[in-house]
Amino acid sequence: MSKPQLLLKNQICFPIYASSRMITQLYHPYLLPLGITYPQYLVFLLLWEEDNRTVNDIGQCLFLESNTLSPLLKRLEEKKLIERVREKSDERKVKIHLTNLGKDLQEKCADIPFKIAQNFDYKEFKMSDLEFLKEGLNKMINQLKSPI
Repeated sequence: MSKPQLLLKNQICFPIYASSRMITQLYHPYLLPLGITYPQYLVFLLLWEEDNRTVNDIGQCLFLESNTLSPLLKRLEEKKLIERVREKSDERKVKIHLTNLGKDLQEKCADIPFKIAQNFDYKEFKMSDLEFLKEGLNKMINQLKSPI
């Protein structure tokens, strides 16, 4: 091949994409019994950290467009896990509140990160490797979201 930059093995995007898909699949058996998807789980992580966020804030934190986020939130509201409330001072802003069911879900999810971590062989892949990888990916995300 005369263009090595076009070989899949030379791409940074592919291992990021593949590992993201594989990790998301690891969450599936833990989230399915709770009736939530991985993107919905991410919304809960944000709301458990700080309840009463705007839809816009959630979208920015998760890099989700409103056409993806709105149906996701609607499904959570139908399950009585969150409430969407328009601000009286500015009806364009919608705040998301956890219901008691949404708050209770936190306890049911508390062990999930530990269960996910069990999928890694720490003889081959150390916890420090994961921290280093997370730091590097966060630097990449910050560079990509900021205009150059």
